[in-house]
Amino acid sequence: MKLKVIENFDGHFTLEPEAESLLFELLNGETFLHQISRQIGGDRVEFTGQLFQPVPYSTNTPKGMPPEFEPYHQSEDHVIVNVPPNYMFQAKIFNPSRLCAIYRRL
Repeated sequence: MKLKVIENFDGHFTLEPEAESLLFELLNGETFLHQISRQIGGDRVEFTGQLFQPVPYSTNTPKGMPPEFEPYHQSEDHVIVNVPPNYMFQAKIFNPSRLCAIYRRL
C-alpha cells in the first residue's frame, strides 16, 4: 500500500454567520464548559472564539494543525478541544467535517 504525501493543504474555511453564531453558543454553553473543566482537572475555561480545521500531518504541520495555532498546543494556559460532531450537525456545518476549538484556562 502506497502512502500519498500531502505537501500543501488549505485548512482555511468560512462559516455562515448563523451557523457560526449557533456553534459559538453551543461551545460557550455552561454544560460543555463544565465538561471541559472536569476533563482538565477542574480549571475553569472560556472559549476564545478561535476555531481551526485539523490538517494532515506533514513536515510543515507536525501537530496536525495550521502553524499559526501551534503555540496554543504548547501553551499551558490553553486547551484545544475537538468540536463534538453533534454540535457541528446542530449548527448545520458539514464542510469542513471537523473543527477544533481553543479554550483559555482561567
